[in-house]
Parts: sequence; C-alpha cells; structure tokens
Amino acid sequence: MRRRGPGLVRGVARTAVVAGTATAVSGRVARRQNAKYADRDAATAAERQAAYDEQVAAQEPAPPPAPEADVATQIQQLAALKDQGLLTEEEFSAKKKQILGI
Repeated sequence: MRRRGPGLVRGVARTAVVAGTATAVSGRVARRQNAKYADRDAATAAERQAAYDEQVAAQEPAPPPAPEADVATQIQQLAALKDQGLLTEEEFSAKKKQILGI
C-alpha cells in the first residue's frame, strides 16, 4: 500500500504546532494591547481625578470670616478689667486707642 499524503500522526502534529504558534502570537498581541490600554487608562483616570478634585474644591464654601467683636463690647470688657484692678489707666487707654484705631 502506498501513502498518498502525510500520515494521520503527522497531520495532528502539524495542527498542534500551528495552533500553539497562533496561541503564542495571540497572547503576545493581547499583552501588548493590555499594556498600551493600561497606560492610557491610567492617564485618563489621573485626568478625571484632577478634574474631580478641582470641582470639589470649587464647591466647598469658603470658611466664614472670624466674627469681629463689637467695639463697644470690647471697651466694656476692658473697663471691667480696669475696674477689677487688672489693667492700669495707661494700659486701658492704650488698648482703647488700639481698638478704636486711633
């Protein structure tokens, strides 16, 4: 009997080699694409995070200004300290001028 073509084992072996090569090439292409897209996704995520941070910072209300005590109230408190003997007349006058901006 004569053989007319490659034997069954040889055909199976060739198919296995072709399939293995295709799998290796496919895997390499997939890894390259994953690396490429991972870099791009990381850059996009960083840009989105920066935009989000700016948006949050813009939405936060400014802290309220420190409440200014009423000038008359401050002078009354100084007078009370002077009456208690904790301030001298000179200290009282100096502080009163400072409060009034004189």
